[in-house]
Amino acid sequence: MSRDTPIHSWPGSYYINSEKRWVSGTLSLSRTTLRFTTEQSKDSLASVRLSRIMEIKMESSSFIFSTLTVLEEGNIKHWFGSLRPNRVVVYNVLEHFWRERLLSPTQSCGANAPPSKGRELISLVSGAQRRLEDTGKVLNHQGEQFDNVMQDLDKIDSNLGVADKLLSELESPPWWPFGKLPWKSQQEAKSEQAAMAASAKGSGKGPRVITSIPAVVSKGGESDWKPGCLVMLVSSLEIRDANSLLLHHFERDEVDDIRVHNPYEISVRQRFIGKPDISYRLLSVKMTEALSVLEMQYKKKLEFTPDFTDFRASPATTPGATQGEDSVWSAGAAAGLVQHRQETEVPVEIPAGELTQVQVQVLQPMVTDAEAQELKQMLLQLKNLALEAETELERQDEALDTLVSSTDRTTMTIHKHSRRMRKLL
Repeated sequence: MSRDTPIHSWPGSYYINSEKRWVSGTLSLSRTTLRFTTEQSKDSLASVRLSRIMEIKMESSSFIFSTLTVLEEGNIKHWFGSLRPNRVVVYNVLEHFWRERLLSPTQSCGANAPPSKGRELISLVSGAQRRLEDTGKVLNHQGEQFDNVMQDLDKIDSNLGVADKLLSELESPPWWPFGKLPWKSQQEAKSEQAAMAASAKGSGKGPRVITSIPAVVSKGGESDWKPGCLVMLVSSLEIRDANSLLLHHFERDEVDDIRVHNPYEISVRQRFIGKPDISYRLLSVKMTEALSVLEMQYKKKLEFTPDFTDFRASPATTPGATQGEDSVWSAGAAAGLVQHRQETEVPVEIPAGELTQVQVQVLQPMVTDAEAQELKQMLLQLKNLALEAETELERQDEALDTLVSSTDRTTMTIHKHSRRMRKLL
């Protein structure tokens, strides 16, 4: 179950051209292959590699039945009909995986080059990540202290409000039975509104985007898959459609759980009491990039389903090519690397007897594709940590400004109450 583990499956029928009949079964999509198996005998009637697909279309059979056709190399056409929930949903998912696979070259398997430089870079990034995590913990603790001080100041303001009410009752003339005098109440209300307006002014900066990946989105169940994207911000998640219009915005504290069904499919849910939950299911070729960020932001809310273990045991983590295709990609990457170095390196004088060693060093890649992917994920995590630290610092700066203004206002209020009490005495 290494490469043939299905990412998604749909019940439907397949047209056998030689026998001129339709056979019911299941259409399944795996990392590398689109396969149709019969319902009873589980025989494979059609198996098409994603790399050999030339076109995916929605057509009609005999001008009546709605079908989905897949054109394979060699002008071989496969007809799929009676797809449930409907052919549009199946088309959106297949077209997403096929298009994303065409746009980005796959990872090569069998890298024999020494990974010393790559491992060294990974070690440096890992050290920076650990130090940034320690800094984040210190900032978190400092932010908690600021929050405690703000709570104490709120208590002081509440007590001062009670003292102001009592002093107003003592200062009011005996013929006025309503506590504060009306003109004083209006003045205090205006000053409070001005203070609230000043404190409500934001920084004016937009939300910070960590990463965005194309995806196929379904709200609630799996009945309606549509193209869209998942946008991960520092403090929230956004789900958008193909035109970048916002479908839903999840604040971090609003997300109750994120279920990981496989390396390409997740579901995000927000629970409610007394009304239906809000749930979105997302399917994407690049979901592994998003998972590295989600594991940091929503570590306690991330839940891996039993189906995820089937993919954990498989060697590939992205929809890759076959072994022959991998070797082609490896050879092409090596040739491009050699050509790039020959064009960019400064020619040096090579002593006799050392030409073979230099040629071997040029042919060896400095960083393998697997290490580059690992570095990419680690750098995404570093970006996430840095943005969170920046956001926390800005929040603490605003808290400090609020603390200074609140302290000054409290000090002035205490002095004013002291003068009023002296007058009463």
